[in-house]
Amino acid sequence: RAAEEQVSSSLAAERPPSVEEEEPPADFICPITTEVMSDPVMAADGHSYERSAIERWLATKSTSPMTGEALVHSFLAPNHTLRRQIREWEEANAC
Repeated sequence: RAAEEQVSSSLAAERPPSVEEEEPPADFICPITTEVMSDPVMAADGHSYERSAIERWLATKSTSPMTGEALVHSFLAPNHTLRRQIREWEEANAC
């Protein structure tokens, strides 16, 4: 019986690991939608959000979704670096 267990455990060790979807880095996730961003923008609070989500938020509020503090302005700056990193991650993970 012990020999059978040894054989089965050594066979299991030789099997390739199951292909599991790699979790995206936390910075790629919009804190409003909880999904990977496709058009990330940075708000006055220094956090990045999916453009459509933060625009909807700012249509009725003037506070940070992350901190609750008042935003000093509502300008949204495209986060090109983050967008590029997300696209590279998606290509590498065949998303």
